[in-house]
Amino acid sequence: MPLTREDVSLLAACPLFRDTEPELLRTLFELKGADLVRFDPGVVYSPRHFSRSLGIVLSGQLQVTKGSLAVSVLEPGDLFGAAALYSDEPEFATTITARGPSRCLMLDQQLVDRLLAEQGQIRENYLRYLTGRIRFLSGRLQTLAQPGVEGKLARYLLANGGSSCPATQLCQRLGISRASLYRAFTALEDSGLIVREGKTITVVDPVGLETVL
Repeated sequence: MPLTREDVSLLAACPLFRDTEPELLRTLFELKGADLVRFDPGVVYSPRHFSRSLGIVLSGQLQVTKGSLAVSVLEPGDLFGAAALYSDEPEFATTITARGPSRCLMLDQQLVDRLLAEQGQIRENYLRYLTGRIRFLSGRLQTLAQPGVEGKLARYLLANGGSSCPATQLCQRLGISRASLYRAFTALEDSGLIVREGKTITVVDPVGLETVL
């Protein structure tokens, strides 16, 4: 089944294919090594079950975990599989679970090699993507290294100007439970460091909040 117009639009916005020729995107699925795959709900990728392929989510959502730690949720247009694409140590791969029926374009290693060699824009995009992943993971490790839940939350609020995100997403980012998150919010608020009004969070004492780190 060929790519739809929506698929091509998603690929054009994908970190790997930004500013790439539209004709290449429209015919990408026809290249040797490209495969449109449908996943049922459940584990689709793990250290024991994976392929040396780079995947692009076209529909559905994929949950990324590392052990018991929730790392991120992949939406349409997101990439996965880079960690195992050129690695001989699959135990470092994450586990990816389809939350519902999902559809992905899979590009095997040989095709990725060819695209990186022949398409300068794709090569630059991929290097930018990998650099971004390193920064994300470094920031995640720094957050998890905080002494406690309140420290993790304080660092997040300081780094994001006090803005928050949905509780479920914030719990995933910080690697904590919803109950722990609510207790941390209450503790910071009772200490006069932040003020919560509905979904709006204001840091009223940034200096004091830094002492929680």
